[in-house]
Amino acid sequence: MSAEVSGTDLTQVVALLAAGVVAVPIFKRAGLGSILGYLTAGLVIGPFGLRVFSDPQAILHVAELGVVMFLFIIGLEMQPSRLWGLRGEIFGLGTLQVGICAALLTLAGRLGGFSWAQSFVGGAGFVLTSTAIVMQLLEERGDIAVPKGQRIVSILLFEDLMIVPLLAAVAFLAPGGSETTLSERLTEVGIGIAAIVGLIVAGRYLLNPFFRILADARAREVMTAAALLVVLGSALVMQLSGLSMAMGAFLAGVLLSESTFRHQLEADIEPFRGILLGLFFLAVGMSLDLAVVAQDWRLVAVYVVAYMVAKAFGIYIVARLLRTRHEEALERAVLMAQGGEFAFVLYSSAAAVGIIDARANSVLTAIVILSMVLTPLAIVALRRLGPRDEQSLSDVEVADGLTGSVLIIGFGRFGQIVSQPLLLRGVDVSIIDNDVEMIQAAADFGFKVYYGDGTRLDILHAAGAGRARAVLVCVDKPETAVRIAELLKAEFPLVTVLARAYDRGTALQLIHAGVDYQLRETFESALVFGGSTLEALGVDPEDVADTIEDVRRRDDARLDMQLSGDIRDGRNFLQGNIATPVPAPLAQPRQAGRALSEETADMLRNPQDRTSPS
Repeated sequence: MSAEVSGTDLTQVVALLAAGVVAVPIFKRAGLGSILGYLTAGLVIGPFGLRVFSDPQAILHVAELGVVMFLFIIGLEMQPSRLWGLRGEIFGLGTLQVGICAALLTLAGRLGGFSWAQSFVGGAGFVLTSTAIVMQLLEERGDIAVPKGQRIVSILLFEDLMIVPLLAAVAFLAPGGSETTLSERLTEVGIGIAAIVGLIVAGRYLLNPFFRILADARAREVMTAAALLVVLGSALVMQLSGLSMAMGAFLAGVLLSESTFRHQLEADIEPFRGILLGLFFLAVGMSLDLAVVAQDWRLVAVYVVAYMVAKAFGIYIVARLLRTRHEEALERAVLMAQGGEFAFVLYSSAAAVGIIDARANSVLTAIVILSMVLTPLAIVALRRLGPRDEQSLSDVEVADGLTGSVLIIGFGRFGQIVSQPLLLRGVDVSIIDNDVEMIQAAADFGFKVYYGDGTRLDILHAAGAGRARAVLVCVDKPETAVRIAELLKAEFPLVTVLARAYDRGTALQLIHAGVDYQLRETFESALVFGGSTLEALGVDPEDVADTIEDVRRRDDARLDMQLSGDIRDGRNFLQGNIATPVPAPLAQPRQAGRALSEETADMLRNPQDRTSPS
């Protein structure tokens, strides 16, 4: 019997892993994202699909730890000073958005004929956006650290805090009055505040010494266990005090964000986070009760649309009132228009005190889950059908009639450094770039940069490429650099063109395009770095210079062979770190070189025997 049960459990584990492994790559390849893949896979293997699982709620409770660990990792990236800088967005923007959206959603419930209490509970639950879905989408797009992503994170944090007053409101709205007295409710709020303060104090004064003691033990598995203990312990403290588990994990992450153990903690938690977060989405997909949807499909369909539209409208209005750009406001409205996992807790509490019955609880839960399923699709639709995110050219001058003797195209980190020797020598330099934010930031540092796309021939004429003595192509995208070089040499064949190359392949393309000079962006810095390393090992500076010059000439010889052949040619000029023959000698003698001294060569072969230089 035990073997049979064990086999059944193993079958379910295999089914969970197989569902995710099969569905996610398919949905990502189709451009629909990993979240929708997990949700669909969960529906397929759940009680209303292949029936591999009959109780998705049991899995959902375990899988919520994935959300907890995700918030811990986000907290590790958020220093306390940075979080304090977001206090306006958390309590200002968060309060305004939650308040307006709750009012609109409550009104939507009343228009459907439900009581005020039922309408408020249904709407308030839907206000709590899915932290897991939004954070995952932001992470996949790399938007968590950018300002628009930080504003969304701030709102999510405020919504997590709102679960406590909303649960108190549910108890207050219970039919026939609530058995909970005012003093008891105030006590619950006090416990929540005390838990937050206690966690902050413990994190500030205990966590770093705790991890330092464990690190001295040099037991990696103990550090991993300690990382899990901190995350889950913080979540448990918050849960016992009536707050969100995710909020506790986030605070623990913030408190450890400036710790010397931060990167190790992140590496220890990351594998658990990824698996459990995927499991969470699978469990949400399993929880969709298709029988309820089929029985009340009109009601479910109407309120999925009504709630999502009302919430998106409220989010958009708040964003525009605070002077957010239309594109960002629309994107935020679509991204946050769904309900979230905390709605399940709120609806269960409302059902327990009699505000809604079991059928209404199932319907509202189905509405929330469907909104979570529709969010990735809405994001895809916005990306494909919505307005393009065009840059505003206010306070930015477009390139026209420029007369500089040198034209720099692209003013990123490379172009900024390139400009310095020219400007220090008094060279008349014109600069164009197509990144408005960079142009505005450059102005704060004393640079006049004009807006212009170097891949357009009319812009090159307006920027004075035909009149310049030299044009410097400093853009970072390889294909863009090659395109600009081809245009310049075709339209202005007498102008000297110097170009930044992303890598060796781009350098070969630029040479074929006819540029007068090209440089791989990391080549010179890497040579300096390698030479400094040799000097740090005690090698004589003259020997270092000879070695670096030898590397240069071997690289030139290899490049010459690749120009007449392909990228694989010239490998015999490279020195590998496995047992290989000595690299081929160069045809030309070393001009300024001399052989390394026997002492230096022996020292490099056996660095452990080297004594410290005097």
